[in-house]
Order: sequence, then structure tokens, then C-alpha cells
Amino acid sequence: MLLSVVAVLVGLSFLVWSADKFVDGAVGVAKYMGMSTLLIGMVVVGFGTSAPEMVVSALSAAQHNPELALGNAYGSNIANIALILGFTAVIRPVVVKNIALKRDLPILLVVTALSIFLVSNLSVTRMDGCIMLVVFALAMGFNVVSEMRQKKALAETDAMGKDDAPVSLWKSLFWLIFGLAILVASSRLLVWGAVEIARALGVSDLLIGLTIVAVGTSLPELASSIAAARKGEDDLAFGNIVGSNLFNTLLVVGIAAVIDPMGAVSPGILYRDMPLMSVLTVLLLVFGLPVRKVNGIRRGRINRIEGSVFLLVYISYLAYLVLEATGRV
Repeated sequence: MLLSVVAVLVGLSFLVWSADKFVDGAVGVAKYMGMSTLLIGMVVVGFGTSAPEMVVSALSAAQHNPELALGNAYGSNIANIALILGFTAVIRPVVVKNIALKRDLPILLVVTALSIFLVSNLSVTRMDGCIMLVVFALAMGFNVVSEMRQKKALAETDAMGKDDAPVSLWKSLFWLIFGLAILVASSRLLVWGAVEIARALGVSDLLIGLTIVAVGTSLPELASSIAAARKGEDDLAFGNIVGSNLFNTLLVVGIAAVIDPMGAVSPGILYRDMPLMSVLTVLLLVFGLPVRKVNGIRRGRINRIEGSVFLLVYISYLAYLVLEATGRV
């Protein structure tokens, strides 16, 4: 028990520290390359924090467990919006830039609709997986090309931020890679300690899986988003969520389906998890609409009340899962 408590404390300490360093590295790389932190958040941070889900889903598919692969991906998407962005917005309201509303969120909505269509027959074939991977490549390519065009336009208007302090690329890359590694490792250590403590207190493995492990797999995204918001890097926090959901919906599920087609998808995933994921994605767009002024400029912002709504939805979702698993609903 003592070792488990120490693991929780050490894991939590390194989680907070590494999240700060990881965000610093991501911002540094973005500045050096002249790219927006929104794109870096989507591509680099989104990919890095989704790597655990990718590995888990690939292994689950290889072991012929499609429900775990799909549940891991879609459950993570629900947690990303409702838990992570919700909790981040409660701590500090998250500003949403117009480019995210016009480009990134519509892509996420289309991708979400596509995933529902492909899973609607309660199966995910190898062809479905290939379609997801192709759409993922097109979406990422579109974002990169759009970013390059915007960068060129800014350069032509001499608005590339000449007053920015020089950034060391190697130092930023070091903290980006090393910070991510410690971030993932510390989250795993924290989850292990929490699971061991729960078992020592007599908590069932089922309840542990639905609560501690479910939240624990989202700890890297949660820590990096909170750190980014605290440093005023709203684009990084928001891009992390959008990017992670794109990776989970297309790349994670696509890879799993290519490895082992899923011919017996649980109806619960289609009628419970995917509708909730869709509603949360739509709410993300609605809450982010620029209906109020932020620092004199009309921008979208997810405020504390909206963040609390997301959190309430996630708590209700977890409660329903627990009741369903224990046969009470």
C-alpha cells in the first residue's frame, strides 16, 4: 500500500512537471518553424498524446477484441471533450480562434459523421479501415497546406512576428520529446498506483476499469491541456483536443480495422457512445461560436459554465456506465 501511495505522489509530481516542459517544447518548435500553435497542437501534441490509445487499439485488434479497440478510441474522444476540455475551461476559459471554427471543427464533424456511417452496420471492414486512413491523410494534408498558405500571406504582409525572441530548435525538440515520454510514463505510474490502492480497498476490477483506468488513459491530454491553458496557449490546448479526436476516430480505428476487421461491433457503441461523441462535438462548435468579445475582439470562448456542462455530461456518462455494468439499468 505504501509503495502504491508513493507511486501516485511521484507520478502526479512528474505529470505536472513534464506537462509544463512538453508544452514549452511544442510552443518553441511552433515558433521556430513559423507555424501556429493550433496546428502543432493538432499534429504533434495530438499524435503524441494519442499514441497510447493507438497501441492499445492495435494490440486489441490483433487479439480479436474489437469492442476494446473501438471503445478505447470513442471513449477517449468523449473524455477529451467532456473531461479534458471541460476541466481546462473551468480552470481557465479557453479562447477559440476563427480558423478553428471555420476549418478544424467542421472537419472533425464530417469525420465523426463518416465514422457513424461506417459503423452503422455494426461492423468495420478492412476497406472501412483503409477509407479512414485515406481520409486521415487528406485531413492532415489539408491542414498543413492551409497553414503554409496562411504563413505565406503573413510573410507578404510582413506580419510574421519579428520581435519574437530567438528559439533554440534543439532545446525545444528535446523538451518536446523528453517531456512527452515522461508525461506518458508518469501517467502510467499514477494509474498503476491508483489501481493498486483501489484493489487494496476492495474496489472491483470492473469499477476500476470504468473509472480510474478510463480517466487515467486521458491523463496526458489532461495535463498538457491544463498546462497550455495556464500558459495562455489556448490554441495548443484546443488543437490538442481536436487533433486527438481526429487521430482516435480515423487513425486508431483505421489501423485496428486493417489489422483485424471487426465483424461483431456491440450495439452499445453505436447507440450509446457514438451519439454522445457526436453531440459533444456539435456542442464544442456551438460553445466556441464568437458571440462575445474577448479583449475587444469578437472571438469564440468556452467559458467556465460551458466547461461545467461538459464535466457534468462526463460524470453522468461514467455513472451510467457503472450502473449498466452492475446491472442496475
